[in-house]
Amino acid sequence: MIRSLLVANRGEIAVRVFRTARALGVATVAVHSDPDATALHVREADAAVRLPGSAPADTYLRGDLIIKAALAAGADAVHPGYGFLSENAGFAREVLAAGLRWIGPPPEAIEAMASKTRAKELMRAAGVPLLDPVDPAAVTPADLPLLLKAAAGGGGRGMRVVRDLDGLKEALDAACAEARSAFGDGEVFAEPYVERGRHVEVQILADSHGTVWALSTRDCSLQRRHQKVIEEAPAPGLPESLRATLHEAAVAAARAVSYRGAGTVEFLLAADGRPYFLEMNTRLQVEHPVTEAVFGLDLVALQLRVAEGAALPLTPPEPTGHAVEARLYAEDPAQDWRPQAGTLHTLDIPGEVRVDTGFADGDPVGIHYDPMLAKVVAHAPTRAEAVRALAHALSAARIHGLTTNRELLVRSLRHPEFTSGQLDTGFYERHLAALTEAAPGADLAAVAAALAESVPAPGAPLTARLGGWRNVPSQPQTRSYRAAGTVHQVRYRHTRQSPELEGRDGIRVLEVTPDRVGLELDGIRRVFHVKHNSNKPEVYVDSALGSHTLTRVPRFADPEDRTDPGSLLAPMPGTVVRVAEGLAPGAAVTAGQPLLWLEAMKMEHRIVSPASGTLAALHAVTGQQVEFGALLAVVQEESPA
Repeated sequence: MIRSLLVANRGEIAVRVFRTARALGVATVAVHSDPDATALHVREADAAVRLPGSAPADTYLRGDLIIKAALAAGADAVHPGYGFLSENAGFAREVLAAGLRWIGPPPEAIEAMASKTRAKELMRAAGVPLLDPVDPAAVTPADLPLLLKAAAGGGGRGMRVVRDLDGLKEALDAACAEARSAFGDGEVFAEPYVERGRHVEVQILADSHGTVWALSTRDCSLQRRHQKVIEEAPAPGLPESLRATLHEAAVAAARAVSYRGAGTVEFLLAADGRPYFLEMNTRLQVEHPVTEAVFGLDLVALQLRVAEGAALPLTPPEPTGHAVEARLYAEDPAQDWRPQAGTLHTLDIPGEVRVDTGFADGDPVGIHYDPMLAKVVAHAPTRAEAVRALAHALSAARIHGLTTNRELLVRSLRHPEFTSGQLDTGFYERHLAALTEAAPGADLAAVAAALAESVPAPGAPLTARLGGWRNVPSQPQTRSYRAAGTVHQVRYRHTRQSPELEGRDGIRVLEVTPDRVGLELDGIRRVFHVKHNSNKPEVYVDSALGSHTLTRVPRFADPEDRTDPGSLLAPMPGTVVRVAEGLAPGAAVTAGQPLLWLEAMKMEHRIVSPASGTLAALHAVTGQQVEFGALLAVVQEESPA
């Protein structure tokens, strides 16, 4: 029996594995990088061991340090989670060689499937349909569009779509660099890119006694940057014959490599319904909770029992209902999915939903790792009910401190294409602009913020309390807030009863406290919850109309906030991983030309020239750590002819 378990991972998956371990009476050991020293997974563990450094290559990808940590802390088993070393056969062998139990498939099975190129060869020999590979060095226009994909690892990293030959080299270099950084292996292969395909997968679970379960299907077609955003089980709208074919292929893949433990076999369904094998993930998937919900299982508990040698029942339980999961990311979908870093002040998601997270209120969200804040899962008797419950829970959530994709998730779940089950991987390419339009109601949110901030908080200094309510008519007060690039100005004056708005005859003030404002608009009462801090410029307003992050606009602009025209500022904290070859001050540049690349949260982000002209200054160098807003370069725009 396993007595003490080390999780060779961080964040949400470490917390999730610890939850099951505690329920089974297994002690838990965490490992952590320096930025993660106070992270939730460290606080949840019975013991924790430091991995010195910040970058994954120095910490969570150092198998030797993790094994030393397990031995030092008295662990007798290692669970790899997902990502990092979870599909590294060498690490699995080293864990076993150290006398520890490995919570995963045999190293030989990982080796056979971890390289997507080798896995495809194995599946071709087994008769599973495949897309024909394309040699990146011999691509012709007839081969386009093309998908470049990392041979090792997953999660969308090291993937690029190529639609024209001129962009092939840049895409290939970027994919190789990203794959090398994320997985320590820069091998990339190419295959045809299927437009409007569906991403459907089968969860499998196998023991060492010859039993292999196929736990229905999942649809993971809604993706951004080839990373899944919304997943559900079972995959909607599949003919029973196709579902049976996918189950049989998944079981055959598992048996072909003598698989043991939890894994996932992924397929791409073309528009005509034909399935093609994509890859086998030899680990627990991020989206495993939807399968757990419909089958009433704990897959982590089953992983541990299988690793202890227990036999599975010959058949799995019958599934019930439908489950949908949404990944809540700290990112701005309207700004090319730009990841966000900062402090997560509030994470409160109500409703009968499951929330898996690696964060608590007040935790920092850094630049070194994936920007996922939480997974939110709803389970109900029908798909429509599950989708409705999940959308409602997300819309009612209070998430303060960082820009997130919450509004995108709610709109996606309520989009007619999604609700009808018409899913494909091009969903966000078609609908992103509409899904990321500014949320309505920002002006009312500004009114609520201004009124809430006009009331002294309990315990405020006497001067603040005397400056609030007056028994005589006061002069009008003005407060201004910026939301989504628009400034909203609110004028009001204090009276004996409550603040009185000016220039807004259609709004009646019903109640005002520092954190709650009631307004009546056209006979409809609305309640706004307001969170603000006098030391911070942001004000957060939540209501049934939506959630808004407002920024106070000072009466006078700070001269230090001004920048020269053509200045390129870092859109996020990160590391400069590349500078364009030959780039130096005085060089001619064209609008849209990539000048340098930042790596943040495991993804590369291009910084391009805003206009055609001359590079007047270059402050960034490869390897440099930069903060948000740091000056990277200056482009002097060429004068009109």
